[in-house]
Amino acid sequence: MNQPATLPLVNALLDSPLPSSGIDWLDAVREENREAFAAGGLPDTRLEAWKYTTLRALSQRRFANGDAHAQAREVDVSTLALPGVAGPRLVFVNGRFRVDLSAIDTLPDGLTLQPLSQALQGDAEPLRFALSRSASVRHVRDASDAFARINAASANDGVVLRLAANQKITAPVQLVFIGAAAESDLAWHARNVIELGEHAELSLVEQHITSGEPSYLATLVSDIELREGAVLHHTLLQNTAVTASLIRRSSLRLHARSHATLHVLELGGALVRHDLQAELIGDEAQLDTRGVFMPHGRQHIDTQLAIRHQALNTRSSSNWRGVASDRARGVFRGAMVVAPGADGSDASLSNKNLLLSPSAEIDTKPELEIYADEVKAAHGATVGQLDERALFYLRSRGILLADARALLTTAFCRAVLDDLPNETLREHLSELLIAQLPN
Repeated sequence: MNQPATLPLVNALLDSPLPSSGIDWLDAVREENREAFAAGGLPDTRLEAWKYTTLRALSQRRFANGDAHAQAREVDVSTLALPGVAGPRLVFVNGRFRVDLSAIDTLPDGLTLQPLSQALQGDAEPLRFALSRSASVRHVRDASDAFARINAASANDGVVLRLAANQKITAPVQLVFIGAAAESDLAWHARNVIELGEHAELSLVEQHITSGEPSYLATLVSDIELREGAVLHHTLLQNTAVTASLIRRSSLRLHARSHATLHVLELGGALVRHDLQAELIGDEAQLDTRGVFMPHGRQHIDTQLAIRHQALNTRSSSNWRGVASDRARGVFRGAMVVAPGADGSDASLSNKNLLLSPSAEIDTKPELEIYADEVKAAHGATVGQLDERALFYLRSRGILLADARALLTTAFCRAVLDDLPNETLREHLSELLIAQLPN
């Protein structure tokens, strides 16, 4: 079910020395995951979770592990600015923390924000559970989790963010991951641990961008925990270079009466995959996800959304839009599970997609499993083209065809941004969507 272990990419990842932490339990976790990756290898399209995403071209490449010169890479500081975002900022270049680009000298009361590399040098024990949790190797030869395993083995930096109970931070916290051009193809990895205490509230903006025209493979794993009554507004903007490959996993755990809202824009990258997993483990937990993926050229963007309702009266609402042009390919899988005992759950998912050229492709797969009583659930997916009647109407009003197509496509995508409370940021993201449209 997996690629042979003689592939250049596999060898390159296995040949790279593991980062030594000097912490026995962490070094054991890294070695365990390295061994699991060696046994399982890379996933291929015979695995259901990777059915529409082939790694054939990527697997034939070699990447140097890490960037010894990350601290000296030049970055245009203006690229870090986001309208409507002026809070604390943590910046990483090729997976390494950059204090000169960050803004963490003054933090609001109750907020702990530091790079993982520094947190491990202090008291690492509070991170033990989070960093060990993804190390499960129950199915060692299952390649589905290959990139999460190599991340657990290789990541030596990332974000540690904790917000104390009852604290509310109004200014958005900004996390920036920059892939910078280097002398060779790079592989780098980052690991985030984020926890909101009981009844805490936070707005978080996460960016993935590039400097120059870098060629790299990056993995990013985020563990996000919302304690009882916590509220998280999370905006994710991925706009990397079309020479970059980015594979991420975001895992959310929502306790009782907590509420997470995610707005996701996937615009850049050559090969991009995002596994977004959420567990609603507390009664009345709520999750709202909104997303747009817009591949063009020869881009491949794959979003895997998996939501599991495990407690009473939980609610999830997901609204995703895809737009593909040229010879690009988009993939969306939306899976919802209402587990036994999760009575009273309300789950809905919608994925609508537009094809702007005859060579573009979008594969969508909604899934729904219900094992509880008194449940409300709905899911649906569509793939089509722009409404010819709407185009005709706009043309009849003197609007050029290209402008009419852009208006309709923008309106189609903006539907997922309408409930983003930061109006300034919302308008900026809308402009990025317009800029991505084909001429």
